Amino acid sequence: MTQTTNDQPTGRATSGAVVPVLAFAGIVVAVMQTLLVPVIKDLPQLLNTTPSNATWVLTSTLLSGAVATPIMGRLGDLYGKRRMLMAGLAVMVLGALVSAVTSDLLPMIVGRTLQGFAMGAIPLGIGLMRDMLPREKLGSAMALMSSSIGVGGGLALPAAALVAQHTDWHTLFYGAAGLGVLSIALTLLVVPESEVRAEGSFDLLGALGLSTGLVLFLLPITKGGDWGWTSGTTLGLFGASAVVLLLWGVLELRLKAPLVDLRTTARPAVLFTNLASIMVGVSFYVVSLVLPQLLQLPKSTGYGLGQSMVVAGLLVAPLGLTMMFTAPVYARLSAKYGPKTTLILGMLIIAIGYGAGLGLMSAPWQSLVISVVLGAGIGLAYSSLPALIVGAVPASETGAANGLNTLMRSIGTSVSSAVIGMVLADTAHTVGGVEIPTLHGFRVSFLIATGAVTIGLLMALCLPKHRPAAHPHLRAGSEEDAGLERADREPSEQALRAFRGRVLDTDGTPVARAKVTLIDRRGRQAGATLSAADGSYALAVPAQGAYVLAARADGHAPLASSATHTGEEGPVDVDLSLPGETVTA
Repeated sequence: MTQTTNDQPTGRATSGAVVPVLAFAGIVVAVMQTLLVPVIKDLPQLLNTTPSNATWVLTSTLLSGAVATPIMGRLGDLYGKRRMLMAGLAVMVLGALVSAVTSDLLPMIVGRTLQGFAMGAIPLGIGLMRDMLPREKLGSAMALMSSSIGVGGGLALPAAALVAQHTDWHTLFYGAAGLGVLSIALTLLVVPESEVRAEGSFDLLGALGLSTGLVLFLLPITKGGDWGWTSGTTLGLFGASAVVLLLWGVLELRLKAPLVDLRTTARPAVLFTNLASIMVGVSFYVVSLVLPQLLQLPKSTGYGLGQSMVVAGLLVAPLGLTMMFTAPVYARLSAKYGPKTTLILGMLIIAIGYGAGLGLMSAPWQSLVISVVLGAGIGLAYSSLPALIVGAVPASETGAANGLNTLMRSIGTSVSSAVIGMVLADTAHTVGGVEIPTLHGFRVSFLIATGAVTIGLLMALCLPKHRPAAHPHLRAGSEEDAGLERADREPSEQALRAFRGRVLDTDGTPVARAKVTLIDRRGRQAGATLSAADGSYALAVPAQGAYVLAARADGHAPLASSATHTGEEGPVDVDLSLPGETVTA
């Protein structure tokens, strides 16, 4: 049977400024995570509160960011990723202004909570890139976006230290608000809205369940050191989080349009990527906690390096800069070997960096070397994660899937903060009534990071084997073509319930290795294949109904064609013409 359809482009022209503008948004959001690091020890005095209460200024941002990231990703899939990106940035600006005008604890916590909502910018930016960019540019673009969380955090340290040393500390929040406004304006002017949408409605009950479970889980992690790890409060919250998240999982599996598609999340490519992400998050945060303290401790301790706050920040800043410059290197390596290999390579470099760091703690220049090596490894690892996720989920779930992956990194940093904080506290010695971290504590922290990245390496080795493309220039930088069915079989081998046809140029010339994707009514990928040498393709239909056949190939404009299969009529013939109209067979 022949199906005649109308087509339209699946992508749209974008300016070359889209990638740097989205990466800038990611950097701005990441700045919020390290904004107060230079004044952490002074917060109790600045807010006129106890040290235990002052930690809520940091914990609140962590919790709200963890909750908002997967939710904003799903909202972006449903209602527009650009729209949700700007909404998150606007909430961040509001929160920064609230914090800028107060020195009281409660309003400060409210402001910092609002600032955490912008953490969804990272997965939303990755989703926008997937929807708009040609595949040859996608790998390096997503790598830069994924690394922006480390770039922003690394660059913010010296800048925030400089501001905190020479001006009122509230200036930090005014600066953050200004960066947020600039990011919103640039996004509005340069970044177009994506036309890709997921079908269905927002899972409000699922959002509430996930939010509750995450808060119950992360709260004892961040406050367990104050409450006691074996206290009734800590253990009770961990137990409650397990119950809530279990019930939430049961709910999500029963819904047609869940907040998080757990079946997709359980795929090996997604599951092991997320588990590896936790370990990368752990390893990333250890260096951010240890090196600034080692550099600023006085030389009179016998191991402190006696540097000022600003100099310490400058020596750690190459961590973020190296991550940024690693993005184009990742793109080349991934195009040749695949993101699984680059993830493994990145983790090996991280392990080498921490291993060498055990003996490189006696001079400031050694901290610089550690920052550069770890920045290269973390940059490769962070760059690989979105490519692995994007290659394993449908386009309509990109925002939610990358949001969950970003959440896994946040859980890793939270665990790292709690564990390393406990280690440094337990190994500290008291001088003049003040607890001073010891060199032994710093080295134990590096060993923990090495152990975490080793576990992550094992997770990466469990990822499904990458299948190389037949020709290098045909490999998507994001590896989204990984796992495609090859269309080199005879038509008789295809299922009778299928769409089949040929992909042709406007002059009727067959287009080989064009990617043809089958998308169902919910916006989910139902199948994908590459056209054969004669342009032929065939895609089995999982169920009767209306579908979209999306086709794209190098040198041609993409198109999307609607087609319907009744489930009883046998194969439906649909020839696809690039870049013109669909041709009736």
